[in-house]
Amino acid sequence: MKKYFYLGIAIILLMAMAMVGYGAWLNYSDENQIAKRMDSRTLQLKGARATVQDMHPVINMEAVRFASDNMTDAVALTNGRIQNWYVGKNSAVHKGDILLSMNNEQIPLKIQQSNSSVRKAEAVLAQAYSAYQRQCRLIAKKATSQEKYEAAEAQYLAAQEALQEAEAQRAQNVLQQEWLNVTSPVDGEVLIIYQREGAAVQAGMPVALVGNFDRLKFSLNLADADTRHLQVGDKALLTFPDRWTMGKAYDTDYGAGNQGWNQKVSAQLLEVVPPLSEPADVRRAVWEVDNRTRLLEPMTYTGVTMQMSQSYHCLTVPLKAMVDAARNKVFVIDENGILHLKEVTVGSDDGKNVEIYSGLSAGDIVVVDSMEGLAEGMKAEIILEGENG
Repeated sequence: MKKYFYLGIAIILLMAMAMVGYGAWLNYSDENQIAKRMDSRTLQLKGARATVQDMHPVINMEAVRFASDNMTDAVALTNGRIQNWYVGKNSAVHKGDILLSMNNEQIPLKIQQSNSSVRKAEAVLAQAYSAYQRQCRLIAKKATSQEKYEAAEAQYLAAQEALQEAEAQRAQNVLQQEWLNVTSPVDGEVLIIYQREGAAVQAGMPVALVGNFDRLKFSLNLADADTRHLQVGDKALLTFPDRWTMGKAYDTDYGAGNQGWNQKVSAQLLEVVPPLSEPADVRRAVWEVDNRTRLLEPMTYTGVTMQMSQSYHCLTVPLKAMVDAARNKVFVIDENGILHLKEVTVGSDDGKNVEIYSGLSAGDIVVVDSMEGLAEGMKAEIILEGENG
């Protein structure tokens, strides 16, 4: 019985081993078949040719700060109390125009005292001059001593200095009286009035903000690749997203010809630092905006787009051909339908196409969609954009 029992066990083990081996063979065979099918699979992808065309670069600015070179405080130069304002908010003023007048009761008294001091000094000088002239005549006749002559001369010179000092003090008091009228420091508009009539102010205290926003400036830090085609004097158009981001910090009036929030704002390139003739990875481009319509103010705006008015001829591919945000790789398909991952150097873009400096040639076909899972060496059939196949 034991003989048959062990024989049965052996048969069962052999059958189990055979089944396991058969299963492993089937699994291996299936994997090979799947791998072969994957190797022989041809992907259906969309592509586009690298082409040479004109480009108007676009720069998207998340936040841009506009500034005015002609905006400053009108400052009281002496102590006083404001009596009258001659201008109001948004009033147009020129440099030197009187903005307000102040009163200081001490200044007229000081002027009166300084006038009296000048008259006394003039009288003393006249006496000293007469005595000095007399000593000059006597010394010529040797009828006086050298000591008396020198004393008269010293008194005359001291009287001259005393008069000059009295006149300088009077001039300072008169100037302080003139300072009671606060004037505009620049041409522009009254933007903010800090102090009202009746307010007591001290020397050095700002009383109003005056500015001219006809010309505003902003600057951008750009990669060297984005500045290669820039030239001083180039023009561009600025586009703003919506009126909610276009508030006015100073509530200035709009200029003539303003078309509201659809207004086209033009900018001109003033300088590039460092200049393009010097090597640099990053450059600062300074722009000036024609703001005579008074749409903008010196403040920060978000979501602004700038498109260059000047175009240039360059090799381009669609932006969507870039593999990732680094924008330095694309998938290219060769004449045999094989995919190759290529490194490229890009420049500016216009929101749709991007400039290619190196890595591609005109006519190369790049993949423009379904890049997830793509790898070097895969086979693909490309349907060019704008073509049926």
